[in-house]
Amino acid sequence: MPAPHPGQEPHTRTARRDGQYPPPPPPLRTPVLDSHCHLDIATTDAHLSVDQALAASTAAGVPRLVQVGCDLTSARWSVQVAEQHAAIVAAVALHPNEAPRIAQQEGMAALEAAYLEIEQLAGHPRVRAVGETGLDFFRTEADGRSVQEESFRRHIQLAKQCDKTLVIHDRDSHHAVLRVLGEEGAPPRVVFHCFSGDAEMARRCVDQGWVLSFAGTVTFKNADPLRQALAATPLDQILVETDAPFLTPTPYRGQPNASYLVPLTVRAMAQVKGVDEDTLAAAIRDVGQRMFGQF
Repeated sequence: MPAPHPGQEPHTRTARRDGQYPPPPPPLRTPVLDSHCHLDIATTDAHLSVDQALAASTAAGVPRLVQVGCDLTSARWSVQVAEQHAAIVAAVALHPNEAPRIAQQEGMAALEAAYLEIEQLAGHPRVRAVGETGLDFFRTEADGRSVQEESFRRHIQLAKQCDKTLVIHDRDSHHAVLRVLGEEGAPPRVVFHCFSGDAEMARRCVDQGWVLSFAGTVTFKNADPLRQALAATPLDQILVETDAPFLTPTPYRGQPNASYLVPLTVRAMAQVKGVDEDTLAAAIRDVGQRMFGQF
């Protein structure tokens, strides 16, 4: 169904997800936040309005959401929706695949203009993070990686300049991400969105004081290395996210994802950590406040 939009059309990129949304799981007793979602991205056959998404997630024990903008259109939209909904804060950046796209299709002057607008948006009080930024060697070919790395460096500096949390996208690029962070110097607050490394990578991040956010991928059957990474991460460095409408947790993998499904991931994570879900949820709540402030 069409969603009511705060002032302009949201990003029109479509998620390759078939079917309707899964049924809601039993709610969490201790509320958590969804630390990373994309309310603006429509699914193939279904779409939740902002109000519907908030109502469903709140009923599930997920009353707060971090809405992430990945290009100029979605970054603008994210700020607007955060202005209009107290339960939502925004993160803004040029996605690691977006900066090379702009450079190749629109030119370097357009990319520079895009950076400047992201800098302006990042200063907004409802923007709590710069991201998702980072490196993606899965989708960006070698000829675009120098632009991608420069974009990452600029976003790192912006997070420090604005005193905002840095939210990192790291796909098939673990060592390069760590190298750039080391060269630039990480800001005080860093979140690895949809953490995809193994236990060794997790320990390296934990040693730096960085936070690892786990998505529905941690529930997948073939995700033993990811579960080992979760097991190696202290409770006070863990977040949960959906990356909705992507990465829907088991047993609904392939269907559209939404914040109200976070309880499925939290319960799977609690089993891996050997704690009850309330203990894990309370830890996630506290880490979320530390990373994104009160809202």
